[in-house]
Amino acid sequence: MARNKDRGTPEVSSGSMADIAFLLLIFFLVTTTIANDKGILMQLPPPPEPDQPIVEFQERNIFKILANSNDQLLVENEPFEKPMSELKEEIKAFILNFGDPDQAGIDTYNSLPSQMKARAKQSPESSDHPGKAVVSFKANRGTSYELYIDVLDAAQAAYNEIYGERVGLTSDEFLQLDQSVDVELRMYKQARAGIPRAISIAEPDK
Repeated sequence: MARNKDRGTPEVSSGSMADIAFLLLIFFLVTTTIANDKGILMQLPPPPEPDQPIVEFQERNIFKILANSNDQLLVENEPFEKPMSELKEEIKAFILNFGDPDQAGIDTYNSLPSQMKARAKQSPESSDHPGKAVVSFKANRGTSYELYIDVLDAAQAAYNEIYGERVGLTSDEFLQLDQSVDVELRMYKQARAGIPRAISIAEPDK
């Protein structure tokens, strides 16, 4: 039998392809997890008032931590190669030094438990009292995120442990205080009275 040479080439109907593509698009939009990178959660202080005077700090009231692009630390102008737990303890000792307290510092000292008073070194080369103590951290733009976060965690943990010990709690228990409950709010305020969380993060070097 001779073939029909006039028969056209078979075609697949593409009328519904647009609908299929649209359904696939909806499917992938619904099922795909979009990465949501998060930064470091920090509560920034309010902007200063226009007429607010510039506060000058004496050198001994600043605990300086520097990090370079090789993840090497310089703490109080000395190379630091110890664990972060040691850095935390050094920060606590700096905050609770009471080298030259004014009346506000004396009141803070007198409000501390005896075991915390006993740890006050009262060195004239370190902080006057917790109200004037500032922990300053400056990193390089090449500093790793791991070291950056480790240093900030050590500084935050130093304050949290001081607050907790002051009211007879662990640092974790202090962080779990519910400020909507009157008793726990009073405990929270008592823990922090006269000891502000003064952590300064300087602009990184290029």
